[in-house]
This record gives sequence, C-alpha cells and structure tokens, in this order.
Amino acid sequence: MPDFDVVSLPETDHVAEGDTAPDFTRPLVDTEYWEDRSLDSVVDGPTLLVFHPMDGAFQATYLYNTVDEHGWAEDLDVVGLSVSTPYAHKRLLGERAEGVRIFSDPGAGVIEEYGLAHDIDGMTGITETRPAVFLLDADRTVEYAWVASEHPEFPDAEAVDDAVEDLLD
Repeated sequence: MPDFDVVSLPETDHVAEGDTAPDFTRPLVDTEYWEDRSLDSVVDGPTLLVFHPMDGAFQATYLYNTVDEHGWAEDLDVVGLSVSTPYAHKRLLGERAEGVRIFSDPGAGVIEEYGLAHDIDGMTGITETRPAVFLLDADRTVEYAWVASEHPEFPDAEAVDDAVEDLLD
C-alpha cells in the first residue's frame, strides 16, 4: 500500500499530438548558468520537453532518473520545465539529468498555456504542473504527447523510447 493518496486530476485541454508546441521565453538553466531563451531557439531538431513538479519532489527525481536510465539526452535534446527557480534547477541538474537543461516558470504562465496547471491541495494560490512529456520535431510539431491524468503518474518509458525511435528513423 503506498504512503500517499492517488488523486485523479480533472480533464484538461492540453497541447496534443499534431499541435505546434507554443513558443515561450523563460530562463533556461544548465549546470553552469542560466539565460532567457525561447523554446523556438532551443528546438533545432528532435526535442523532448518534460514538464515536472517542483524540484525536490519525488516525481521530478523519478522523471529525471528515467531520462538518465533511457539515455534520451544522448539521442536528442531534452529540456524540462517547472515552477522551480533557476537555483533549484542547478541543484537538480548537479545530481542527475546529464545533458538536460530546464526552463524556470515560477509564475506558471507556460504551464497554463500548455493546459497543464493544477492547484496543489492545501496550498492556496500555488499552481504546479502535472507531469507531461512532449516529443517535438524540428518545427515544434508535437509527435508524441503524454499528460498525467492522476497524481502521481509517470509516462510509460518504453512508449517514449518507441516514439523517439520513430522520430529519429
């Protein structure tokens, strides 16, 4: 029996396969520094865009451990996004997610635009992202999309592997 409750998340109108991923500009963090970058300037080939809960949450740790275990950052560009600060992203990237960069969206504007926002129970005014994975081609067309329908929930890594393989072939 898990030590946490599984919570169904409400339906959402999120970015889907076939859509063009909305462009945005936010601080993009790597292990060295951060700077404002647009998604469009980052996507120049196959890109995996990973939305994750706040850094330090077990869901973020699990997602980036999965990125590392499957070697996705070796085959394509992997960029994350969460409400956490650039400082928190630097700590996370120092521990895991080799080759990954993460956008900081503390106001949750991008998360809202992608249809992924949900309020955290018991935390008035705190919006977080539901976990999501979008595989983009060089034109930011969403070739594969997975969005959590409950909390916690994680993407099927083998399905992501298959989608990456299909896009790279």
